[in-house]
Amino acid sequence: MSHSQMILLILLSLLSSLSSSSSSSNPFLKPPPIPILPLPSASQLQWQLGHMALFLHFGPNTFTDSEWGTGRVDPYIFDPYNLDPSQWVRVAKESGFSRVILTAKHHDGFCLWPSKYTDYSVRSSPWRNGTGDVVAELAKAAMDAGIGLGLYLSPWDRHEACYGKTLDYNEFYMGQMTELLTRYGDIKEVWLDGAKGEEEKDMEYFFDTWFSLIHQLQPGAVIFSDAGPDTRWIGDEAGVGGSTCWSLFNRSAVKIGDTNAKYAMEGDPLGHEWVPAECDVSIRPGWFWHASEVPKSARTLLDIYYKSVGRNCLLLLNVPPNSSGLISAEDIQVLQEFSDLRRSIFSHNIAFNALVNASSTRGGNSDSHFNPQNVLKESIYSYWAPEENQTDWVLYLNLQELVSFNVLQVQEPIHMGQRIIKFHLDILTKDRQWKKLINGTTVGYQRLLQFPTTKSQYLRFVIDRSRADPLISYFGIFMDEYSIVNNISNTSTGVHLNGSQVIQQITYNHSHILSAS
Repeated sequence: MSHSQMILLILLSLLSSLSSSSSSSNPFLKPPPIPILPLPSASQLQWQLGHMALFLHFGPNTFTDSEWGTGRVDPYIFDPYNLDPSQWVRVAKESGFSRVILTAKHHDGFCLWPSKYTDYSVRSSPWRNGTGDVVAELAKAAMDAGIGLGLYLSPWDRHEACYGKTLDYNEFYMGQMTELLTRYGDIKEVWLDGAKGEEEKDMEYFFDTWFSLIHQLQPGAVIFSDAGPDTRWIGDEAGVGGSTCWSLFNRSAVKIGDTNAKYAMEGDPLGHEWVPAECDVSIRPGWFWHASEVPKSARTLLDIYYKSVGRNCLLLLNVPPNSSGLISAEDIQVLQEFSDLRRSIFSHNIAFNALVNASSTRGGNSDSHFNPQNVLKESIYSYWAPEENQTDWVLYLNLQELVSFNVLQVQEPIHMGQRIIKFHLDILTKDRQWKKLINGTTVGYQRLLQFPTTKSQYLRFVIDRSRADPLISYFGIFMDEYSIVNNISNTSTGVHLNGSQVIQQITYNHSHILSAS
């Protein structure tokens, strides 16, 4: 160990002892800080912890090589001779997806369950001799596998004759919604959108009434739409979240079917409601299966993962079953490779054995409830909290050896509210100077940042701005040997990735650490 490294270790140890000696002699633990509103509900927390969901676009379009069905296709065309929803669920679970969402009814109006409100359904098809129920088979498979079930019921219905008559169609739609939410056990997500053809009949959807019905029948379900109420559309179909992405939102600022893309992507730091973002994208060019299309590569999916799950969003990846009723082998292969990539990168936190100190700790260093070492535990319910009324919020990590890494992971305990506005990460260089490596804006449930591979033993994570005292539940660094990070655009992080600016002299920071204690 060099002389300068020895000095740094001595000073960090002194910081720890000073913090301990200055802490209160009160034998009781200091309570957690006050959460900052808005806060997620229990179902929103469960949704966010799931990271990823699998979308299943399936129906007559699968057999007609089309995306938007006309509603006039003969139900006889629907005959998936090898349909096996248990295979869909198995693929989802083995690939790391927490729930599946099925297009129970798409825009063509064809129902994948035997609805009592229309004959345009599986009941009129040759599949299972007209006695089949895709939703029921999927619900059972999901329950048996222990993963969540979500359903998409398209508001736009190109088959139903009463579409365009506001009262009649809203009654029809709520009747079908009631069927779906009372026949198939627990539903974890109800997915709605405002898609509608430009020349389509003009009518009003009673969204607020629908939302109330859904929460009444399935209180544990989250509702997705352009404007929530529980989770919102990110504003594109590329699976990409904003580099700044707040779960805070004002629903009154958004109209379903007429999305402000920038507002949807970034959220609102002054928002009064918790409406986190969901990023939908298809593994293939289309949303329904087409024999002529091929899936995206695993590396492309990994890039999407960084820009969705890594930007405080949930990734909703569409993997459409084919006309036989199975997920295609080539799609399964890509999903397996995608899973292997994530496992290879994120299975080991290089900072796992780091020594962690902080500029201050709530309750003093003797209170392990908020100790900075908590940031190495994989749980949002344990976290580092700084002492109150501080102007510096800093974590110092000694990795105990020189290591290479090119990915940063940071998480906030979002059950306490989303707080961090701006942060940066510094490394200690060989010439004993701090160099800014990368910076970012929001964190939320999870932030992943990529940068060219660097080597260091000492890190400094600085929260520059926060809505309240910042809280960090997890800090990780990783090595991604698969992504081409040198081509990352500066606009995705807002920094010069290869910048070499010297931030401050190490001697200054030593004194700053001591004064902060």
